Amino acid sequence: MKTWIKRTLVAGAALVGVAAVAVFGMAAVGDRKLQRTIDVEVAAVPLVGDAASVERGHYLYRSRGCGDCHGLDGAGKVVIDDGGMLVRAPNITGGAGSVAVGYQPVDWVRAIRHGVRPNGRPLLVMPSEEYNRLTDADLASVVAYVRQLPPKAGEGATIRLPLPVRVLYGVGMVKDAAEKIDHRLPPAQPVAEGVNAAHGAYVAHGCTGCHRADLSGGKIAGAPPSWPAAARLAPGEGSVMSRYPNAASFAAMMKTGKRPDGTAVSEVMPFQAL
Repeated sequence: MKTWIKRTLVAGAALVGVAAVAVFGMAAVGDRKLQRTIDVEVAAVPLVGDAASVERGHYLYRSRGCGDCHGLDGAGKVVIDDGGMLVRAPNITGGAGSVAVGYQPVDWVRAIRHGVRPNGRPLLVMPSEEYNRLTDADLASVVAYVRQLPPKAGEGATIRLPLPVRVLYGVGMVKDAAEKIDHRLPPAQPVAEGVNAAHGAYVAHGCTGCHRADLSGGKIAGAPPSWPAAARLAPGEGSVMSRYPNAASFAAMMKTGKRPDGTAVSEVMPFQAL
C-alpha cells in the first residue's frame, strides 16, 4: 500500500478516535452536570386543604399538563418511549414508591417552581419553567389536590437518554428547567381571570416549554427526532395563527386536534390537558 494511503487511513482513524473521545467526554460532562447541586433560595408556600383550593388544584392539574405526565391518578406513567429515549414520570401520590412521600412545603415549591429535587439536584425532564410563574395560591392548590389523591403504588422517575441528547445536555444546547428559570424573580401576582391579554399570558406560560418563551416555536430541544417543530404562535412570518379566523376556531382545535381545514395537529400537543 502506498505511503500516502497509509497516512490518510491513519489520520482518518485518529480523527475518528478523537471525535469518539470528544463525544463520550461531553456525554460524561452531561452526566456530571445532572449530579450537580443547585443552591436556590426557596420560600415555602403554606399548605392548604379547603374544598375550593382542592377543586382549583384539580382544574390546574388536569389543564396544565400534570396529568399528562404523572397520570390522572398521580401514579406516574411512560411519557416517551421511542426506542432510543425512555422517560417515565414518577409516582407523586402518597403510596409506596412515591417520590413525594415526606415532602415538606418547601420541597413542593422547590420542585414545581424551581425544577430542583429536595437534595438540590436538578429535575431533568420536569418542565418547571412552565410552572415557575404560578401564583402562590395556584401552586398551593395544585399541591392540595395532589396530596389528597388516593395512594397508589409506583416508582420514581426513569430517564434514559440517547447519546446525542446527553452530549447536547453536556454542551448546554439542551437545558434542564433549573437552567431556564430566573430563580431571583418573586412569585407572580394574581391576575384577574377574564378574556384579556394579561390573563391569557398567565395561562399561555404553560405553552412555553415547547413553543418557547416568546412563542416563536421551532425544534424542541432534547425531544425525540420524530417530534415535529413547535408551531410559531407569535405574530410574524410563519405564524400559524392566520389559520384561525376567530377565538372559537382556535378553541375547537385545542379541544379536537383538528384545524379549521380538517387537518390534524400533531399528537405531541397535550390534548388530554387542553
